[in-house]
Amino acid sequence: MIEQTSLQALLDVARESGRLSGSLKFNESMSRYTTWRIGGKAECVYQPESITDLQTLLQLIPEETHVNWIGLGSNLLIRDGGLNGVIIYTNGVLNKMNIQCDETNKCFITAQAGVACAIFSRKAANEGINGAEFLSGIPGTIGGALAMNAGAFGGEIWRYVTSVDVINRHGEIIKRTPEEFDVQYRSISLKKDAPEQEWFVNGYFCFDKDEQGLAQSKQEIKRLLARRAETQPTKQANAGSVFKNPDNDHAARLIEFCGLKGVSINDAQISEKHANFIINKGNARASDVEALIEKIQETVLKQCDVALKTEVRIMGQA
Repeated sequence: MIEQTSLQALLDVARESGRLSGSLKFNESMSRYTTWRIGGKAECVYQPESITDLQTLLQLIPEETHVNWIGLGSNLLIRDGGLNGVIIYTNGVLNKMNIQCDETNKCFITAQAGVACAIFSRKAANEGINGAEFLSGIPGTIGGALAMNAGAFGGEIWRYVTSVDVINRHGEIIKRTPEEFDVQYRSISLKKDAPEQEWFVNGYFCFDKDEQGLAQSKQEIKRLLARRAETQPTKQANAGSVFKNPDNDHAARLIEFCGLKGVSINDAQISEKHANFIINKGNARASDVEALIEKIQETVLKQCDVALKTEVRIMGQA
């Protein structure tokens, strides 16, 4: 039997006393929570019932506790040694979304961090809103999309942000504007460092509405999803694009040019369909994927003199 840690005991008592109302699990395999189906065990996984419940959790846990945040688990590699501390898991929760349009056909969308990008895109299209179609091709949540300035098919989420709500390590909610952030390709950071770690809990967006283009928006989503299925290994366990595209080039082209398409390390394989994807053929470990990432970086640097940077986040202990 695994001995319960002091953090687990604290959270167990809080849950039993009714202070916490979300779902709490201990020593949980993270392979169940990532689209790569890879990952060691997490000390605690907490799925909050609401933002208020999340605030209670953050105020309750000790200052030194490590906190990580996971949505749909795409764009993420959790090492085989797992994670200490608390994992906040928002898939299926924190998923409220509201749409309000004015007489000028400007539409203002509020979405919590746990809203799936594909659902956001579909609901926007159903309202005759234009511009959010690209989100249908992103297998993640709004919180994750905001954290990395996610994009696909030429669109990027921060083009449409009017403000955001973040929650800090003490459970305080802070409203921030785009002007406070340095927004770049697949990265986002505060221009002035915050004294506390922060995570996105709400996004506020502005899009244009064109009800006559409703059918066109829905057709565009179908086209983008078909293109994604045609060009990406959507039916195999993967985490999305592994590397950021370098300036004026594509990571997939460089990897394929170096003859690496299809190369494997144990059950981790560079996709035959898209060279910037690594698939789990069944029993890959995080160490296999990391070794393959390093092999790609070393080979592309040697043959093409380009240093590929990872888009995927790597967390946990080796």
